[in-house]
Amino acid sequence: MAEATLAQLLHEARALGLDRFDAQALAAHALQQPRAWLIAHANEPLAADTAARLRTLLRRRADGEPLAYLTGWRGFHGLELQVTPAVLDPRPDTETLVDWALGLLSGELSGIATPQVADLGTGSGAIALAVAQGCPRAALRAVDASAEALAVARANGQRLGLPVQWLQGSWWQPLGAPPLHLALSNPPYLGADDPHLPALRHEPRAALVPAAGDALADLRAIVAGAAPHLAPGGWLLLEHGFEQADAVAALLAAAGFEAIGHRHDLAGHPRCTGGRRPGA
Repeated sequence: MAEATLAQLLHEARALGLDRFDAQALAAHALQQPRAWLIAHANEPLAADTAARLRTLLRRRADGEPLAYLTGWRGFHGLELQVTPAVLDPRPDTETLVDWALGLLSGELSGIATPQVADLGTGSGAIALAVAQGCPRAALRAVDASAEALAVARANGQRLGLPVQWLQGSWWQPLGAPPLHLALSNPPYLGADDPHLPALRHEPRAALVPAAGDALADLRAIVAGAAPHLAPGGWLLLEHGFEQADAVAALLAAAGFEAIGHRHDLAGHPRCTGGRRPGA
């Protein structure tokens, strides 16, 4: 049997229904070569073990495994993050939350010399690290209940040289003094019967669905526990499902937050809702 070429394997990838970008990214990863090299050498035979490794990756991607888990990396807000199946694959929509946070830090909160910022449920550390990169004067703390997730986040922080204090625990529980000027979270917000879950089966369920299966349970817990940890005038920004914006705004209003507003994702859906604690 003739040795396979990269062109043949990319043809196989199309037959599997794979996006061309994903197939080329996996080829670049398997061969440890840039895209220009792939184009120039597309018709050269590949070593049998290399071809087998790439076929395996292509089939795993066709089965819905995130590209980031297969390559080990994901770009987020200008950072290259290491990603494993212990953490969610960071989405571009979550950059909406980071942009809102950085806007507050350079605007309303710009007069604070060292703003205290926390990321609740940090996963890979994407949000905390992007805020640390965008606002070097901020003091970042990041919380996650998963020791495995924190190990991934801590390694990302060390490699990128961005200072973040990593804390293990549930939401606000590991946070002590000083009080926060800004807290952000992208918590689990899918219900146990959400139709998107089968497509997300390779990602950690605990990062997608609250333990009780109630889509708003963790959002409700974060809002309810916020006041003792936020300084007067401190902000809480939350990512959520695009159909949950009104429900999250109602939770914030019931908890006494002011200036409640929304931010929209790349598709124009209300993806984040936040408010300010009174008393600035």
